[in-house]
Amino acid sequence: MMKDFPEFMKHPANRIASKAQYTPGIEGYVFDGADGSQIAFWTNPNGGESAEHVHEYDEYFVVVQGQYILIMGGKRIPVRVGEECFIPKGVPHSGESVAGTRTIHAFGAKRARREGEEA
Repeated sequence: MMKDFPEFMKHPANRIASKAQYTPGIEGYVFDGADGSQIAFWTNPNGGESAEHVHEYDEYFVVVQGQYILIMGGKRIPVRVGEECFIPKGVPHSGESVAGTRTIHAFGAKRARREGEEA
């Protein structure tokens, strides 16, 4: 089992700005689709909580290592390795992850900005 994303997926030019993260200490990289969508890869080395937030676009994610607990609509939904989740636009959500959790997210619009990009 892999313990990290491959190096080519973690090119510094694609690193997500720390100020664009909802989870302190998380490491992320982003890739852009021609239609304005984005794919992001996140590793949370220490675990922790993600602040509640809302997107104006749909979000899909899959856990590839560890566990993420999605908090949505007052419910705590454990998402384990290999499990997927869909978050409709406009729905407030937050979450918690254990140390070492890695996830892959798809967003229906631009979600993340890179280091050096303006907000």
